[in-house]
Amino acid sequence: MANAARGRLIDLSHDILEGMVTYKGLPGPHICDYWSRAASAANYEDGSTFQIGRIDMVANTGTYLDTPFHRFADGDDLAAVGIERVAGLPSLVVRSDLAAIDAGLFDGLDVAGKAVLVNCGWDRHWGSDAYFGDHPYLTEAAAALLVERGAVLVGIDSHNIDDTSRRSRPVHTALLGAGIPICEHLTRLGDLPAEGFHFTAAPPKIVGMGTFAVRAFAQID
Repeated sequence: MANAARGRLIDLSHDILEGMVTYKGLPGPHICDYWSRAASAANYEDGSTFQIGRIDMVANTGTYLDTPFHRFADGDDLAAVGIERVAGLPSLVVRSDLAAIDAGLFDGLDVAGKAVLVNCGWDRHWGSDAYFGDHPYLTEAAAALLVERGAVLVGIDSHNIDDTSRRSRPVHTALLGAGIPICEHLTRLGDLPAEGFHFTAAPPKIVGMGTFAVRAFAQID
């Protein structure tokens, strides 16, 4: 990784585009004008025009945050998860080229009170069919270790933090059950140092929803 200047902000989220597919089987977003510049022109005498956009999309679009309500009906939703749980978190990056990322990758690391971001480099497949198949994921043992040792958020630059070839989601269950938010579909984690930065992935404050797109970013200490 190139040297990162102190205070530098690094954007870790994907663009949201008309019709894009984040997860096969879920519809892509529809982005359009609700109030176009041309339509607004008649309302002003000084040449002012304004655009008000409209977007129809499922919550799991682009880079997004999962809160406990995503998995558990009685878990904290987007509005209940305090800003201190998703913003300005001391963080570290762990790197792996393995498909199944096991507990050993995190053994010996001080993850207590930190966001733990897993850099697999899978974002290189973003926008292609390869992104959806045979993607890296955490094992159940890795999730259990992160819970036990006090991680406060876990992110990954892959299609899913769980193995989607199985009909179970033990990593989501373990992390969200412990109140630990998950950030999936991150990008540019390779631009980050191993530690010495703070991570933010703050969603809108929506009642009754467990997942939503975020503008995830890191600030170098």
